[in-house]
Amino acid sequence: MEAAAERATPRATRRRSRQLQGPGKRKAAAGDPPERARTRRRRQGPDRRMEKEQAEGVFREVVSYSPDPLPVRYYDTDTTSPVSFYLTSLEELLAWRPTMEDGFNVALEPPVGRQPPLSSSRPRTLVCHDMMGGYLDDRFIQGSSARQPYSFYHWQYIDIFVYFSHHMVTIPPVGWTNAAHKHGVCVLGTVITEWTDGAKLCEAFLAGDERSYRAVADQLVRLAQFFRFDGWLVNIENSLSTAAVGNTPGFLRYLTRELHRAVPGGLVLWYDSVVHSGQLKWQNELNDSNRIFFEACDGFFSNYNWREKHLERMVAQAGARRADVYVGVDIFARSDVVGGRFDTHKSLELIRKHGFSAALFAPGWVYECLEKNDFFQNQDRFWSLLERYLPTHSLCSLPFVTSFCLGLGTRRVCYGQEVDAGPWYHLSAQQPQPLLGEHGQEGGGEGWVKTRCCLAEAWNGGSSLLIRGAIPPEVGHVAVRLFSLQVPMPPKIFLSLVYKLEGPSAVTVALELSTGDTDSCHIGSISALNADTSRRYSAQPLRVPPTKLTRWASRCGQPLPGGWVQRCFKVMLQGCVLQDLFVSFSRPPNSHQEETFVCRLGEIQVVDAQSLLSPLPQVQTVTISHVRWQPAAPGSRGLTRSRQLQLSCTLHWAFPLPQACCFWVHCRREPVSGPQGGGPWDPKKPEFLGLAFTNQYRVVDLAVARDGPGQRGHVEFLVQPVPREGFPIPQAEWGRATLFYTSPDPDSH
Repeated sequence: MEAAAERATPRATRRRSRQLQGPGKRKAAAGDPPERARTRRRRQGPDRRMEKEQAEGVFREVVSYSPDPLPVRYYDTDTTSPVSFYLTSLEELLAWRPTMEDGFNVALEPPVGRQPPLSSSRPRTLVCHDMMGGYLDDRFIQGSSARQPYSFYHWQYIDIFVYFSHHMVTIPPVGWTNAAHKHGVCVLGTVITEWTDGAKLCEAFLAGDERSYRAVADQLVRLAQFFRFDGWLVNIENSLSTAAVGNTPGFLRYLTRELHRAVPGGLVLWYDSVVHSGQLKWQNELNDSNRIFFEACDGFFSNYNWREKHLERMVAQAGARRADVYVGVDIFARSDVVGGRFDTHKSLELIRKHGFSAALFAPGWVYECLEKNDFFQNQDRFWSLLERYLPTHSLCSLPFVTSFCLGLGTRRVCYGQEVDAGPWYHLSAQQPQPLLGEHGQEGGGEGWVKTRCCLAEAWNGGSSLLIRGAIPPEVGHVAVRLFSLQVPMPPKIFLSLVYKLEGPSAVTVALELSTGDTDSCHIGSISALNADTSRRYSAQPLRVPPTKLTRWASRCGQPLPGGWVQRCFKVMLQGCVLQDLFVSFSRPPNSHQEETFVCRLGEIQVVDAQSLLSPLPQVQTVTISHVRWQPAAPGSRGLTRSRQLQLSCTLHWAFPLPQACCFWVHCRREPVSGPQGGGPWDPKKPEFLGLAFTNQYRVVDLAVARDGPGQRGHVEFLVQPVPREGFPIPQAEWGRATLFYTSPDPDSH
């Protein structure tokens, strides 16, 4: 059934293809009778008109309730919403070729630059995400309405994220890849074989000649390159024949070499399972029985039942590649382990003592096994206990923009205004996350600052950063470091801070930065706060923005919805490296008592001024395809079923992806009977549909009006690009396409 569905061409696409290649494209043959030539010219007219209309973003449909099937691998069978997928057999792997549907699952960009690079000798931290079989709510590429979903946001503490499942080829859902890459974290899929079926599969591609295992490796490289993730964890948990185990190092070497060629920074890791004899025998260490596999790839992921004596022996085995040994820690603390759960720090202490990297397996334990209402508190507690053993990495590129969104929320907010009510979950929408926790003040003072994510209010997305603190009488201000950066600075940067103070408070909120390279770094227009080995500065407000920056600075100093305040700054630099971003809180003048405060941060932007001078391209060539119609579903809110249709379709458009952080997709539609739950229908106000992180979007079950037979309805789709610098684009510059449709007789279906 699946193969048949995949071969089927969706109705709207097939019909358009016939029209574009039909008689209208053929010239009259020499010697044709005049009446035949006139017939061809008459046929040619509608075809040319359709081409012209589609070039202008106009599409036409006659409503039909029997669409051709969509490829079931790529779409949820109930809603036709696009989903991430996996491969279950060698035949599926070797047969895979990229299709239009695969485009939904492609990551927006590679990992952003980071320091130190992953190739450094510093011990690393790997998270292996294994949760209830995988492909849960995270499989919905365009998000879902899940309540209390799992979220990971301590990215600055980790270097590698592995998406694990027990399917043969686990392709990471694109939401995880997008979220990780924004934080400079690389993402690996999993290749796993298990039990008797796994042994047969390995025999099929490893026991023959090199052409067999190279064909498999080539496909794995193509998958990583096309979907823009960063490599593979290879986990063979079944015995291998003599021939198969003999070819395994060659397979790993070839896979690693070809991946490095195709995917910059790509990684291949081997899991501690099979030994050189082919026997399945976990060693819990790197030793002479398994080092042949370690030498053939980028790293070794050990099993979990080790003791310190295993670590001591591995020091000599690993040699100069100690950071390439990832010592496994089962957070569920199953079997005989040093420490897991809230005692995981005991394992990490020993791992770091001997200079190894760590592989934390299934830290979703805090979600699976503890009270979900307390998830964020438990998640923060878990990672705070490990903080001393988890060196952070720094991000190295501009623009740096974050609204602190976790990729979920109880409602969706755009620049302080609610655009959609109800819970939502969309991992790709997660923004760069700060360092969280409780922070004492420099110099041993009694001031304190606590930070945590908060879903109660948001400026842009679904959450904000909640900061509580106290300024003691003996100090003038307190500050907290939010982000570790390592960015060579351009001559001029612009900064923006959106915040609001809760309740009556006279404290002053400011954005601060620290720089390295103090001997060569020249600062203009900024006053120094202290003279440290690195220097920290408070930026001067940007009072009169240059005309070309009006769009970016349009909200600076203006009253904003929801009580938010935006302050903008200009910084002139030369030869500097931006190291850290702080937010500071200063006591009001003439205050001599302790000042407490509660502040919400909604957004921080650090932008190269030069990037704001170049024009932003416009969305081009919005098309509509894969159309599906359905009668109104029972129980549709506030709508008369006999007067409603449900429309699903796929939008495509052209736009250079490196210049966008995402796309907001909207529609304008004719009113349907009954209230919409959001007040009177406004034909000029676009309705928010969803977010896209590639040049396509699937509209799912959109309610549209159904008029009488032969009457025409229409719906307009609008694509709003959001530039990487984070400012809103006027509607006049959005891409758009209009679908005109003719309703059938109500009884015809």
